[in-house]
Amino acid sequence: MPSTVVQFIFEVAVTSSVSFCYALWLGIRDYASVLDLQLKICDSKKQGFEPDVLLLLEHPPTITLGRNGKWNHLLVSEEFLRQRGVGIFEVDRGGDITFHGPGQLVGYPILKLQKGEQDVHQYMRNLEECLIRLLLDFEIEAKRSTQLTGVWTERGKIAALGVHISRWITRHGFALNVNTDLSYFDLIVPCGLAGRRVASMESMISRKIGMELVARRCAEMFGSVFARKVIWIRESELLEKLDDHAHKITAA
Repeated sequence: MPSTVVQFIFEVAVTSSVSFCYALWLGIRDYASVLDLQLKICDSKKQGFEPDVLLLLEHPPTITLGRNGKWNHLLVSEEFLRQRGVGIFEVDRGGDITFHGPGQLVGYPILKLQKGEQDVHQYMRNLEECLIRLLLDFEIEAKRSTQLTGVWTERGKIAALGVHISRWITRHGFALNVNTDLSYFDLIVPCGLAGRRVASMESMISRKIGMELVARRCAEMFGSVFARKVIWIRESELLEKLDDHAHKITAA
């Protein structure tokens, strides 16, 4: 159960004024194009685009190294990764090295954190809470660690977090193992934590789960924890709204 401090965090979230958050299900998308989309949305928000955005998707097999990462946590050569069809990126999120791939729900919230939300620790704990509530909805008991970020089960770490926050606008986010091929984690020291196991929802309940179903439930939990009214839209609709906003800024 959440500690007293965490309970206070959630009270702050639910008593804040409700903002809108567009949610998008993008399916399987390559890492570079989604990073470009994050940056486009983030730039628009820095210029006054009001709605927050939650991108939900899967990546093809990809390894990313965060700001605090160490290359010696990659246990194979880059040539081996190319032969296996695994991409690799060095990125500006926090955290160490991690894997993204099919069957893993990746969430990228691009939020403008409001007064009462402008605390990095609070933001990370709230992301964890979204996933803990989501997993409980599938009868999987999960918890947070007092010393490490992420979400954990009795069989190992099931979700990793890594974010970038500038001018209280967030990028990057979380990765939840749903039906993930966990053998890919043998290529790295996941999150730089040697000897720690990883788990997936499939490994916990012995059946595959529809990714869009998990994404929908994730968005619901996200809206509840962050006090956002979630509105599902298509990528084309979002791009049109971003372009309209850019034209208004240029014309002003």
